[in-house]
Amino acid sequence: MYDAIIIGAGHNGLVCAAYLAKAGRKVLVLEANDRVGGAAITRSFGTGFKVSAGAHLINLLDPVVIDELKLESHGLDLGQKTLKTVSLSHKGQHLVIDGDQLTGQVSDEDRSAFADYKAQMTRFSRLLNKLHLRPPPRLKPGRLSDYLDLLRVGAGLRRLGQRDMRDFLRIAGINIYDVLEEHFDNELLKGALAFDAVLGNHLGPRSNGSVLNALHRSSGRINDDNGTFASPPGGVGAVSEALAKAAVALGAKIRTGAPVEQLMFNGDTACGVRLQSGEQIEAETVVSNADPKRTFLDLVGARHLEAEFAQSIHRTRCSGNVAKLHLGLKSLPRFTELDPTLAGERLLIAPSADYLDLAFNQAKYGHCSDHPAMEITIPSVADPSLADEGHHVLSAIVQYAPYRLKGGWEHAHEPFKKTLIDQLDQYAPGLSLQVISSELLTPADIEAEFGITGGHWHHGEMTLDQAFMLRPAPGAGRYATPIDGLYLCGAGSHPGGGVMGLAGRNAAQTVLSGGKT
Repeated sequence: MYDAIIIGAGHNGLVCAAYLAKAGRKVLVLEANDRVGGAAITRSFGTGFKVSAGAHLINLLDPVVIDELKLESHGLDLGQKTLKTVSLSHKGQHLVIDGDQLTGQVSDEDRSAFADYKAQMTRFSRLLNKLHLRPPPRLKPGRLSDYLDLLRVGAGLRRLGQRDMRDFLRIAGINIYDVLEEHFDNELLKGALAFDAVLGNHLGPRSNGSVLNALHRSSGRINDDNGTFASPPGGVGAVSEALAKAAVALGAKIRTGAPVEQLMFNGDTACGVRLQSGEQIEAETVVSNADPKRTFLDLVGARHLEAEFAQSIHRTRCSGNVAKLHLGLKSLPRFTELDPTLAGERLLIAPSADYLDLAFNQAKYGHCSDHPAMEITIPSVADPSLADEGHHVLSAIVQYAPYRLKGGWEHAHEPFKKTLIDQLDQYAPGLSLQVISSELLTPADIEAEFGITGGHWHHGEMTLDQAFMLRPAPGAGRYATPIDGLYLCGAGSHPGGGVMGLAGRNAAQTVLSGGKT
């Protein structure tokens, strides 16, 4: 008999387990796969190459989680903490973004405007970060604490000052395209900033809500600076390993290779789980790190839910739109006119906001983008252990690749991979001739390998109607659910996707308070 069972050893599940164990609870984490981390793992592909299977950079892991769980004492090393962003031009006229500084063919007006834009977006992002550190306010306040939650939100907005508060309320719900057009002329700059507003979601730069997504992605504080990226040695899987060590050190037990088939009930209250092996394990509380659809429609079953709530979960949008490309290369690729010292930085193929918009147009109708956008890293530049001596590994997040592809992925998989390698060849001539091993993970592959419904990295779209107290749906927006004894702690809950850990932390606090935070 356990105090709590955590379903899924993804990073949020491990964080939740660590906090519950730290509070003295007897905790068991059950993971279906043979290793911890969910999609945040480092694994081999081909021969002699290792890569971060899902996310390959860290930009949202919160310092509060790092400090409270003493993750550095358990081996956490974020490595390069201030990666530059290079917006690539196939003509070699690249733009480098380093904090609030720009290097490249940029006008003085754009340089000045970018410094002001960066400063204001940082203020907005820090406001969002404060909201992420607590469960979202209730839709229907009833207790004093509920009203205090709402007052904190209002006070945070008011402290921005009149001008920033007005600007925040004006742009938070609109599209990034219009905001960038107000500020900048440089197309490479607008493309890079728009990319961060759509990455991971079914959004184009002209989609309302893309500004909110941009703020979410820059709300993390790496090196106490918002909007920066880190590349951990050993890949992102090393972060998950540190979280697992912290949880175990605090007293949690982790079992891998233990897929959960269904929740068990005592009347209408969750009282444990049944594994696919038939083993039954009892617990006072069950916390699911699985995505909301898998949790409620598969592990719970619609028969245990009220019809209205079941329908709201069924309507949750969680069809992925991102693929992941891994290449094992004979040598370091040479991008046209790019200083070789920048090869280990964050490289983007997003030459303009219009380019992204055209790429999204195809995805809207169920087609892969002929000219997709990419976030590229070559982590073996800083960490040679990821490839055999002299070789390199390239990892690229690819937008757009719809889960519901017309005609299916069976026949489109290899042609799309070729499209991606050909596109990389335009920016790094001869790269295709260096490829030793290659792997493409489509949303369908991500669903199959990691058990994420729709292959959506964030367990659901990051949009206004699926954010804050509405994430994943009314009635389950504060980690507690309509099922007594069942809680959520994954990316399908507030504050959403990214290797952040705050959903797990907030969920643990909710469990410890009996669901009354």
